Amino acid sequence: MKVILTENIEKVGSKGEVVNVKNGFARNYLFPRNYALPATPQNLKNLEGLKQKFAAEEQKKLEELKQLGEQIASLHLTFVRKTDEHDNLFGSVSESDLIQELKQRNIDIPKTAINMEKHIKILGDFEVPVHLHKEVNVILHGTVEKEAE
Repeated sequence: MKVILTENIEKVGSKGEVVNVKNGFARNYLFPRNYALPATPQNLKNLEGLKQKFAAEEQKKLEELKQLGEQIASLHLTFVRKTDEHDNLFGSVSESDLIQELKQRNIDIPKTAINMEKHIKILGDFEVPVHLHKEVNVILHGTVEKEAE
């Protein structure tokens, strides 16, 4: 079945594309969630208008994400953690900790946007890449400090 996608769907296609999918996938997943429209002659005529609308929405979203990226890049987060006598952390700083700290500063991003290879388990400065969009990648800076006794 041919459909016109109204959302970007991984491994299927991007907004405004006409793709061929299985009937059940279209009926049971794409149509109920408004991720696609049937590729009827009328919808195909309106496709150019839809593409322009999608491009305008994508441009607006990109501008918002660029501003958010600038905010994140200008931040410097500080985490205070307990340590043992050899300055080894009890626990670590994880994606959840970063998300929680950003939410306190009124910045809301999904957990999947933070690309940590492993949790931070040492004292000192750190840098974590944040992937907001395929064109918006920033570095989040921070410090892990020893808790005063």
